[in-house]
Amino acid sequence: MQLTQLNRECLLHLFSFLDKDSRKSLGQTCSRLLAVFQEPSLWPLLRFHAPSELTRGNFVLGPALRHLSICWHSSRVKVCNIEDWLKSAFQRDICSTHEHTVNRFLLRVCQRCPNLLALSLSGCGHVTDEAVGLLLQSCSCLKTLRLENCVRISDRTLEAAVTYADSLQTLQVDFCRNISPAGLRRFRERRPAVTLTAERSAGMIPDQKPGHNWTSGRAAKKLLWS
Repeated sequence: MQLTQLNRECLLHLFSFLDKDSRKSLGQTCSRLLAVFQEPSLWPLLRFHAPSELTRGNFVLGPALRHLSICWHSSRVKVCNIEDWLKSAFQRDICSTHEHTVNRFLLRVCQRCPNLLALSLSGCGHVTDEAVGLLLQSCSCLKTLRLENCVRISDRTLEAAVTYADSLQTLQVDFCRNISPAGLRRFRERRPAVTLTAERSAGMIPDQKPGHNWTSGRAAKKLLWS
């Protein structure tokens, strides 16, 4: 029996054992297998390990998506974490290849994945409060939000979580240097039922705009965490 002679349920079961690239390759062999590749129910979980993976077209975004993870562990994350006004031309060139990628992807998630339950972002140095806030508005079922080493995330994300994330049960904002102690305190006061963790975030030195004078101690601490 040929592969294409299997019924749709069997083909979906077969595809479920394959990684994203293998699914795409198999789906390109004929129209019947392409239809299986494009079946939204096949994609309840998506994990990505670099922004470049978000542009490969080897997955499907749809209402079946429940769990999404974008975790980037690379030396380039350190470049993304440098404050924009301190970056060299070379560092800006590095960031220019991917600085909008995650935000644009999250916009697509907002449009196509209303049933998302859990989102994890780690090392996404360019993801913004606006992108996360829009997702919180669009994905009303979201129960878990984990943000780690996302330097542009600030108290505005905490405010958006208070305002829009009625289903939220767990919020993690670790190593996000622009989260303030006051922001965490306000969140705990307004959403006491949500489990909130913020490892190191409120103890790190936030971004300093040009012209702001640091004390020598604060400047030294900034260098230690850069």
